[in-house]
Amino acid sequence: MSSRSLFTPIKLRDLTIKNRIFVSPMCQYSAEDGVPNNWHLVHLGSRAVGGAGLVMAEATGIRPTGRISSGDTGIWSDKHVEAFKPITQFIREQGAVAAIQLAHAGRKASMSVPWEGDHKVEIKDGGWIPDAPSVIPFNKDYPVPRELTKKDIESLVDDFVAAAKRSYEAGFQVIELHMAHGYLMNEFLSPIANERDDEYGGSLENRMRFPLQVAKAVRAVWPKELPLFVRISATDWAENGGWDLEQSVVLAKELKKAGVDLIDCSTGGILYNAKIPVELGYQVPFAEAIRKQADIATSAVGLIVSPQQAEEILQKGQADVVSLAREFLRDPYFPLHAAYELEVDVEWPKQYARAKRVKKH
Repeated sequence: MSSRSLFTPIKLRDLTIKNRIFVSPMCQYSAEDGVPNNWHLVHLGSRAVGGAGLVMAEATGIRPTGRISSGDTGIWSDKHVEAFKPITQFIREQGAVAAIQLAHAGRKASMSVPWEGDHKVEIKDGGWIPDAPSVIPFNKDYPVPRELTKKDIESLVDDFVAAAKRSYEAGFQVIELHMAHGYLMNEFLSPIANERDDEYGGSLENRMRFPLQVAKAVRAVWPKELPLFVRISATDWAENGGWDLEQSVVLAKELKKAGVDLIDCSTGGILYNAKIPVELGYQVPFAEAIRKQADIATSAVGLIVSPQQAEEILQKGQADVVSLAREFLRDPYFPLHAAYELEVDVEWPKQYARAKRVKKH
């Protein structure tokens, strides 16, 4: 059996991850009052059984009004910590790393779950007024947000810190801060969603201020031996203006100074009508550019669908790891199947070992 980059361990700080196939955070819209349940245990646990090196829980709200929908998980209280503990324990028992994405949905909050029509939820129906850098709704079908005050921003930093502490108590070994996909921190970064005229708007330095405050504050309370990730949208895909790769490189350099260990490179989410050239691996060039220009580890994500494609990304030095979402929904055992395709001998769960296949030559 041959050696492949996908199955080479990666060490970030003092944490060694057994391979470079990560499960991206995928909202399940199945929580009650933010509390994960058996669905989340099976969803995340099965990907750990399937051989992933790192399994990341969905975008998890730092406060109730920071969720995309009322079905999202949260980690703003001790009851959330206790509910996550058996999930992280099971993931770790399978030899995978348990990770969590901490998030605030900003102006894209107070929406229904997708299978109920993906519409805004009115206050009378249990919705709320979202928070945002500026009073600019995502589009006409989304709620009109209120503009955050400086005191509000300070409170949000405190909530991210509290969520980080709870994440550690819950057994997570990696935190990813969600600065992508048109949610709150991405809204501060992009001039399309941020029209503030104070120290949090205008120049690139000002637009980066709040996300960097969050990163620095979380890094200060997160154990120094454990890594901190950040997911960004490397471009808004705007035809004029907006957030772009050049600004992303600057941000990545500042995040590295703040103690961030890996940039998870996605794109889009600020513009509802952006023209995105979707094709296999369409976001990989952003991971490659940020890796080289900011000298920081990156994760490539977006339409990575085969073992050969994932292996090639790593072999070419375009990223340090790959993160898969929809492919893991289709196949929870993607890493085990990838090992077979790439002729790498990996350990299977002992309960499944009798089904292990090895290519014969």
